[in-house]
Amino acid sequence: MSGIVLSASVRQNLLSLQSTADLLATTQNRLSTGKSVNSALDNPTNFFTAQSLDNRASDINNLLDGIANGVQVLQAANTGITSLQKLIDSAKSIANQALQTTVGYSTKSNVSATISGATSADLRGTTSFASATASSNVVYSGAAGGTTAATGTTTLGATIGSFASTGATAGDGSTALSGAITLIATNGTTASGLLGNAQPADGDTLTVNGKTITFRWGAAPASTGVATGSGVSGNLVTDGNGNTTVYLGTAGTPAATVNDLLSAIDLASGVKTVSISSGAATISVSASQPGAAVSTAAAGAVTLKSSTGADLSVTGKADLLKALGLTTAVGGGNATINVNRTTSAASLGATIADGSTLNVDGHVITFKNAPIPGSTGAPSVPSGFGTSGNVLTDGAGNSTVYLQAGTLNDVLKAIDLATGVQTATVNANGTATLATATGQTNSSINASGQLKLSTGVNADLSITGTGNALNALGLAGNTGTATAFTAARTSGVGGISGKTLTFASFSGGTAVNVTFGDGTNGTVKTLDQLNTKLQANNLTATIDANGLLTVSTTNDYASSTIGSSAAGGAIGGTLTTSLTFSTASTPVQDAVAQTSRANLVSQYNNILNQIDSTAQDSSFNGVNLLNGDQLKLVFDETGKSNLSITGVTYNSKGLGLAALTSGVDFIDNAATNKVLTNLNSASSTLRSEASALGSNLTIVQVRQDFNKSLINVLQTGSSNLTLADTNVEAANSQALSTRQSIAVSALSLANQSQQSVLQLLR
Repeated sequence: MSGIVLSASVRQNLLSLQSTADLLATTQNRLSTGKSVNSALDNPTNFFTAQSLDNRASDINNLLDGIANGVQVLQAANTGITSLQKLIDSAKSIANQALQTTVGYSTKSNVSATISGATSADLRGTTSFASATASSNVVYSGAAGGTTAATGTTTLGATIGSFASTGATAGDGSTALSGAITLIATNGTTASGLLGNAQPADGDTLTVNGKTITFRWGAAPASTGVATGSGVSGNLVTDGNGNTTVYLGTAGTPAATVNDLLSAIDLASGVKTVSISSGAATISVSASQPGAAVSTAAAGAVTLKSSTGADLSVTGKADLLKALGLTTAVGGGNATINVNRTTSAASLGATIADGSTLNVDGHVITFKNAPIPGSTGAPSVPSGFGTSGNVLTDGAGNSTVYLQAGTLNDVLKAIDLATGVQTATVNANGTATLATATGQTNSSINASGQLKLSTGVNADLSITGTGNALNALGLAGNTGTATAFTAARTSGVGGISGKTLTFASFSGGTAVNVTFGDGTNGTVKTLDQLNTKLQANNLTATIDANGLLTVSTTNDYASSTIGSSAAGGAIGGTLTTSLTFSTASTPVQDAVAQTSRANLVSQYNNILNQIDSTAQDSSFNGVNLLNGDQLKLVFDETGKSNLSITGVTYNSKGLGLAALTSGVDFIDNAATNKVLTNLNSASSTLRSEASALGSNLTIVQVRQDFNKSLINVLQTGSSNLTLADTNVEAANSQALSTRQSIAVSALSLANQSQQSVLQLLR
């Protein structure tokens, strides 16, 4: 073979064919592997760089399994915490059942003492009280200067007021108005009545001191035709309370006169009184009015008078009042005339308004502008009532003081009847016999003008009022704006007023100092006030009808004994020197209730066992973060990026929960509340750990996603260095195939040339 010599052309074609074959083999290898760099010979730099990237991607990929296991460990712990939280809630439910069950003791520890006469409204308790004296502000008379002290005889009523008109005429304008002039005119004779536009119409009204005067056409009814309680007198029908109907007659036969109208006004103002019998009314001047102090009309002058007991106010159609010369206003609208009283040295400096009241210890004193019933011209005394001076009483402490002739002594008398300082016996003749209660002193007024009010012994003095009675009588305080006047009676022998009862701190409560008094300035009067004080020291009080005051423990501490070394609550104070308290009793268990509570203790302990087993079972792949294990996760191939999670021990003891003991725990509300406090703390601990686990789980999941993405980045980078472009390699393969075909053809041609030379030699 060594002797064979190839021609240059054959050798050249053969070498070209070999080169093409090598290139074609390389291209086909790239197409089959998909890589342009398959060994270090292809491209050492890219090959080893890509190999490094692939190795790192492989290392990180190997870490993903550990990270995935870590996620499951965290989820297992979170699942355990969720279950533990539900078990804690079940335990809370059991504790709440204990709170809602019957108290475990049929009798709680208590101490008691009898306070004679004590009630829930007044614990001071006594069989007798001494009447105290309370002073009002100075009450002045109406003497000039306003600084003269009033006396007991100072009248409540003032000097009558008077208002006189001038120049009032009848309808023709020339005849001076007189009381005989009718209110409506005879047809065609205008001088017989008021001006046409001043004549009252059917249904018109006047309002006098809150009373109503109504005008009606026609004649007054007979006495047999009036309503029950009303009476007829001439052209007037009155209800006895100041409300009157004036019958005008007709244009053909006028009836009511100016005198009738003035009489109706005087009935409403109290200047006149009426006595009604069988539908007939007898009207007379009030005996309390000085002289002939009635409203009149003569020689064109209409004079209005107030009573001594109230100012006069008349409101009505302006035209009517102008026709009487009382106003200059005209028209169909209303105008008002006021006639005020004046005070004097004999009367109070501040007049009391009609209808004002005083409420004294629950009894009502009413001030009325009228003469006392039974007096001359006044209505008779109502059945069941009696009069004394200017006071009408029902014998039970309720009174009416009549302003027209009443005095300050009458007011003091009415107050004493309300407080029980004085008593009233109602007589058959309509009078009342008053007597001062044994050991009491009647209220009075001193030389300085102060009312000296006796409180009486039945109750502490309390006076409220309506209208201006409190102010007028100096009972509205220093500023004149107080709405009540109060004063305490003095506790008699055997009472506990001013004495103090003390309890040392009981079962962790606040020590209590209780001073008994009138309920003001921190003192205690009522049972409610005492319980408010005792509440902070876990104690409560009751009192029975015999005055037995019992102080016992609250439900929260039903198992504790008052005054014991364990619970405290020792009794002391000045009250113990006058009252003997019983020895504190020990609580008596209720067998049925304690059995129920013992069953709840058993249920609670079962839940604790479930908490222990749940915490023990909350593991994954041998790691339990609720049993103190530690989880370490590595996130990169160097081990420098990692996360260590230290587990917790969340069995019942780790959560601060201990097994309960029957007969010790759940025996009262305080013991139960301690368990609830521990459960709430455990629940809070679980929530905090769940939050921490959630945060760590988020971190691990983020790193897991990060590593997956990083692996993709590394592999993509490796591929970019080694992968072949299949489009290019396919084109190269096609080109090399063509080249190879051409090379084969060229080699064949070169061989044919040698064959031709061989033929010549043959």
